[in-house]
Amino acid sequence: MVLIKLDSTVGAMDATASSKDSAVLHRHLDSTFLNMTRSEGNFLILENGRKIFDASGGAAVGCLGWGNQRVAQAVTNQVLAAPYCATIFYTTRVQEELCRDLVQSTNGAMARAYIVNSGSEAMEAAVKLARQYFLEIDQPQRTLFISRKQSYHGITLGALAVGGHEVRRAKFEPLLAKNVSRVSPCNAFRGKAPGESDEDYAKRLAKELDEEFQRVGPEKVCAFVAEPIVGAALGCVPAVKGYFKAVREVCDKHGALLILDEVMCGMGRSGTLHAWEQEGIVPDIQTIGKALGGGYQPVAGLLAGHRVVKALEKGTSVFVHGHTYQGHPAGCAAALEVQQIVREENLLSNVRTMGDLLSSRLRELLASHPNVGDIRGRGLFWGIEFVADKENMAPFPSDDHVCMEICELGLTDKYGINVYPGGGSVDGYTGDHIIISPAFNVSREDVEWIAATVGRLVSEYFTAKARA
Repeated sequence: MVLIKLDSTVGAMDATASSKDSAVLHRHLDSTFLNMTRSEGNFLILENGRKIFDASGGAAVGCLGWGNQRVAQAVTNQVLAAPYCATIFYTTRVQEELCRDLVQSTNGAMARAYIVNSGSEAMEAAVKLARQYFLEIDQPQRTLFISRKQSYHGITLGALAVGGHEVRRAKFEPLLAKNVSRVSPCNAFRGKAPGESDEDYAKRLAKELDEEFQRVGPEKVCAFVAEPIVGAALGCVPAVKGYFKAVREVCDKHGALLILDEVMCGMGRSGTLHAWEQEGIVPDIQTIGKALGGGYQPVAGLLAGHRVVKALEKGTSVFVHGHTYQGHPAGCAAALEVQQIVREENLLSNVRTMGDLLSSRLRELLASHPNVGDIRGRGLFWGIEFVADKENMAPFPSDDHVCMEICELGLTDKYGINVYPGGGSVDGYTGDHIIISPAFNVSREDVEWIAATVGRLVSEYFTAKARA
């Protein structure tokens, strides 16, 4: 994904900051950034007071909207009570309560939780935990991982090695571990053969996975890694029915673990607290983040199943891993309060109801558009993939920066909406999509406005592009 400079139509009255004049090592050193001074409800508020509706919650992070006083107070109280905990010696009540809450939310399917500060850290921990599990049960030959093409599991070197997002990997390939191979993603829009049923498609992909186990040596594989709903890399692509059951069977057949990355699609975003609940299976290790703390603190984590935890308990009883800020009290306080609010306000029901409305409105407005190839997702996690030619699903050239231009146009005063860009959905380089993932407590009126505004944004962008 490549950012381009904000267009001048953002508005002369907006306070902006040029990265060239900044002391910040920004993501892009030749871009101009809008100065956001505060946020409240669903709105991001710029320095001049102009409001932008946050229809993506940042990167699918904001699940309660912004300015929630309960969460802010919980964090404040914890910072005043105990702002830091050196977990080599101590624990805190808030960490214990959060982890207990997360384990209980799986109805006993998972055994313990491990709290870190980002999804990438969570995936690093998951990979290391999978490897250590096999050391604990005396299978040290297991050092390989299998993941999927067009996947994204984090930006640190270990997480990047497990992922299959080519653009993000490209510059760092010489540094990445070579013990990962990849199979096809479950992407019905681009992967299903003409006339192929979902059942047959799932079987074909399971067969491909089984053959990959056989090719690399099934006794050497630690785990298969996948997102139940692929977020940034594919744009909210859910698996077809039966796929994850078939995948679980392949992993069990070969004695490997199943790691599910729910950093983006989990903690309620897809309509159930854990996305795997909709698949009829349970992972051995699960990563979580983003909606876990709703953006009020940097917080993420992993959940480990009983099989994994029992191996450690019967073995060394030591997870050889650790971070200075793991189990950070303020992060735990934010996450615990966010999860309590999600339950008390029955927000998962709203996610499902408003998600149905959002998907139907987007399809009504955009399904027939000549440059909209697919609209897909679950809950309040929806992606729109764009195509240059609808007949053969050909993508736009990556140099056109279609997804970024649409998102930047959305930030202008004419639209005032924030949606999330993504690229590489076809082959890791080409393919454009945007993600729409508003807060869990979004109203019907908000959803109607989001859909209408996105419809207008997409239509007017491609009309202008055709004229250019």
